[in-house]
Amino acid sequence: MVGYADRRAAGRALAGRVAPAVHEEEPVIVLGLPRGGVPVAAEVARRLSAPLEAFGVRKLGAPGQPEFALGAIATGGIRVVNETVVGRLGLTGAELEALVARETVELARREHAYRDGRPPPALAGRTVVLVDDGLATGATMVAAARAVRAAGAARLVAAVPVASPEGADAVLAEVDQLICPLCPPDFLAVGQFYDDFAATSDEEVRDLLGVLLPRRSAG
Repeated sequence: MVGYADRRAAGRALAGRVAPAVHEEEPVIVLGLPRGGVPVAAEVARRLSAPLEAFGVRKLGAPGQPEFALGAIATGGIRVVNETVVGRLGLTGAELEALVARETVELARREHAYRDGRPPPALAGRTVVLVDDGLATGATMVAAARAVRAAGAARLVAAVPVASPEGADAVLAEVDQLICPLCPPDFLAVGQFYDDFAATSDEEVRDLLGVLLPRRSAG
């Protein structure tokens, strides 16, 4: 099966596809979706000599099936919910709001942990490269894309090593360009395309954000 050794290897492969899509004169910033997207994004940022940041977004996992996304939330109050899935699961409005509230708390915790008091990066007028380790439903990337649009990005590129056809279609509708080397019709889960898909820790995210110092101004 075609795939990647780990997230860093996937990032290096992805970076080779992203580099030709970004012009040297563009003010670029790379945003990794925590946590698994940040190691991938680090390799893309390194190739582009661009600043790296983590962007606040949280999947809304189905009760009892946390890896199955029924939607997502992102910094700035953005919410994406698949009402068809919510109806199929039989979730009440109160149950959905309780889920959103829990994930909002975790989103705030991660933003505090990763930013160390630094202000959010300025995105207005910039080319933003949003990176994750893969797309299943695409909900988290869609939420992130809408939040970045609302922040005034001039151009939005989504870059992932692998995606389901459905996830790719959902994201294509939200971005200026989607870069994805693998979009297999037999997609079951992102992890099936990695030899090592161990969870990324907060410490690893913080280390990556600290080690990769920006060479271009992030504003």
